[in-house]
Amino acid sequence: MRNTRGLAALIFTLFFSTSLFAEYLYQDDVVQKESFANAINPIGQELFEKTGVNLLLVMVRDLENNQSIAEYALTIAKQQSNPTVIAIFAENQKQVQIIASSPELYERFDREQILSPNASFIGAVISSVMFAKSFDDVKEEMSNYGGVVLPVLAERAKGKDVVEKYAVAMFNGYSETAEQIADSYGVTLDSAAGNGNQIAIDVIRYIFYGTILFAIFGYFRGRRRAKLREAAEKKEEIDE
Repeated sequence: MRNTRGLAALIFTLFFSTSLFAEYLYQDDVVQKESFANAINPIGQELFEKTGVNLLLVMVRDLENNQSIAEYALTIAKQQSNPTVIAIFAENQKQVQIIASSPELYERFDREQILSPNASFIGAVISSVMFAKSFDDVKEEMSNYGGVVLPVLAERAKGKDVVEKYAVAMFNGYSETAEQIADSYGVTLDSAAGNGNQIAIDVIRYIFYGTILFAIFGYFRGRRRAKLREAAEKKEEIDE
């Protein structure tokens, strides 16, 4: 997965900026890099200027007093004077969520798609094969794909690559949410990732799910070899 992580890091660096913007990266206890803030803040500012929606990104290491990720996000949302959507990541809880300050805001973006564990239709098929327990489960899995956050978070990483993985995943989710909200208002964002980032994300998806398919193939091949070996051993016992 080294090439995948390297590609993800390259994707992220393409959108670095040195301009000063309002703090739409509302809280960051995880990545803590100026370049990350400079990638997020221009998108948030342009979205607010064109739609009036405040999209904040919150990244915390831990949540205190058994507080849920949704409760923490809503606490922040209540402090805002404008319609607010919060994309939040809690590292120690290994949770990510998108919370809106009002029910009607959820109609402006597809939260299930953005946070789907399946990056593509192929991934949805694989998930349905591996995890579905009923026909209804199969239908749900098959209709749930297009995720841009969890497939990246699911990648293996070590050392500094872990932080880069978090940054890329949440940048993807933030940008996708911003673009969907903007689209619902009939406007486009010049600062968002756009089609160029989508192509690169698709490359990551194919590499990621190609690895899963290879693992599944190896699993069934190993089972088949084990059965053949067991049959051969039984035959030897009978011949003896």
